[in-house]
Amino acid sequence: MKNQFLLIIAFFQISFTSFGQTESPYKTKFKVDGPITLGGVAASGLGLYLISNKSGLSPEEVSGLGKNSVNKFDRFSAGNYDEDAKKLSNIPLYSSFVLPLALLLDKKVVGSAPQVFLLYGETMAITGTLYAMTAGIVYRKRPLVYGDKAPFAKRTTKNANNSFFAGHTAATASATFFAAKVFNDFNPDSPWRPVVWGAAAAIPASVGYLRLKAGKHFLSDNLIGYAVGSTVGILVPHLHKKSNTSGFSVVPNYDQIEGNGFAVTYSFK
Repeated sequence: MKNQFLLIIAFFQISFTSFGQTESPYKTKFKVDGPITLGGVAASGLGLYLISNKSGLSPEEVSGLGKNSVNKFDRFSAGNYDEDAKKLSNIPLYSSFVLPLALLLDKKVVGSAPQVFLLYGETMAITGTLYAMTAGIVYRKRPLVYGDKAPFAKRTTKNANNSFFAGHTAATASATFFAAKVFNDFNPDSPWRPVVWGAAAAIPASVGYLRLKAGKHFLSDNLIGYAVGSTVGILVPHLHKKSNTSGFSVVPNYDQIEGNGFAVTYSFK
């Protein structure tokens, strides 16, 4: 996930250039979207700090755990551990981060590239915030803790408490669904849309499966991560569409007591 935040900063820097929005289906304002993105990066950093300061598990606690300690829905994966699956899950994860660059092959997107990547940075910053803050606060043991396949040292580290929710799956879904949504909005009549959406759905699903097999996350962790990532990946560009008549919008917010932030508003029409 740390590499995700480096990519966010890189894409965010690209977006400092001026751009026209005449041919774009989106409307953006740097004074609004910039602070939201930067705020998301900062909040993600805070979440990572909280994660790094979580406590580990004691040997006594680990020794007393068994599959029956896990709810029935997730119990089938309790005790899973596979290092090869863990390593393989990084391939689609990192590939998804650069997948939106393929949009530059679309002549309709190239002219609005800085704007699109500003929205991409905003998307990944929001997903990063939701993941990091949740994982930093919630203690849930990974599946590998509930068995003897994983080395005892791995079952007692602080990282063993970071099962909820699946950050790899969420980040991948955000990137792939964002790319699919942007392609769809620029090419509403393209016959390739089903293929693009299918690929967007399949890639994070493969990550979720590999993380499940690796013993890093339960099925419920992956389902929530998938839902969070795909929702943010679709919703951020959708809320910026010129044709958006939902009444929803994202605006920066400042309070003398609470400080900077952003708010989602709804206007009745």
